[in-house]
Amino acid sequence: MHDRVPSLSVPARARVDGVEECFAVINGLRWRYQHAGSGPPLLLIHGFMAYSFSWRMVIKALAEHYTVYAMDLPGTGFSQRNALLPGTLASDAEHLLQFMNHLGLKECDIIGTSRGGGATIALCALLAQKGQLYRIHRIILSAPINPWSRYENARVHFLETPLGCFYVVHMASRLSIILKRYFLQLYYNRATIPADSFAGYQTGLAAAGSFQHLWKIARSWFADLNHIENCIPLAQSLPALILWGEHDRAVRPASAYEIHRRWKNSVVVMMPNIGHMPYEEAPEEFTRIALDFLLRNIPPISHDESQLALATAHQGPATA
Repeated sequence: MHDRVPSLSVPARARVDGVEECFAVINGLRWRYQHAGSGPPLLLIHGFMAYSFSWRMVIKALAEHYTVYAMDLPGTGFSQRNALLPGTLASDAEHLLQFMNHLGLKECDIIGTSRGGGATIALCALLAQKGQLYRIHRIILSAPINPWSRYENARVHFLETPLGCFYVVHMASRLSIILKRYFLQLYYNRATIPADSFAGYQTGLAAAGSFQHLWKIARSWFADLNHIENCIPLAQSLPALILWGEHDRAVRPASAYEIHRRWKNSVVVMMPNIGHMPYEEAPEEFTRIALDFLLRNIPPISHDESQLALATAHQGPATA
């Protein structure tokens, strides 16, 4: 099922020793993903300006218990760029469902971080609309983007304009100092930044079309936040761990509790002295917390509960 990518197709810094490099062509788009372990399937969904490289420090520990799939979403990392990709969460949810179907994954758990957390919520809602929410057992949302965090609103409003497009496509893509300033804000303690991090993430942005795709994501940002709010009633019966670094400067930590109020089957864990990427700042602790949640004997959602969530969502989005 898994075809090996030739060793020269992905730079060494973007690979993980002992983890299989794979690719698949799904609906005409070439995906790159990393595969490790055996056992029940676990999807790892990366965030904005990132790719499967995000999980390099935790993937092998997770693979001791799971068959892990860490993909580069279309338009990112070493998956295919395509001018027709809309860059929306709804589109990413469709792609993720196609990915699951292509690999024959009837059921899985998911860890999604930042924008990947938003994509996880959108995927769960899409499955609920299809009467298939039972295909997801548990999810971990690591600092997911959401409409109750307003840290980046002014910046995103700028980025979605034509001038913002010029800034992203023609300036940020050429000036590494812009990328590094953004990157450094994702950590609480800069002393904990892994030595390979900035160069590794920069490598995933090297392909032509990367920054055009990032601008499309920025352009749809606020519509995507509204989409997340509308999706939560569809997915709220799934067991969910809402995991956050208490010093996150990218997505407001207090918004964890706003999500928790709306997600009836959720628990919040706040990690002290951690920023936006706990899987890099404290990978061992992140893995311990994740496995503690995922390996509990929590029964999966029933078909009847899935339909109840869908009927409730049709009455309108949840309110505080």
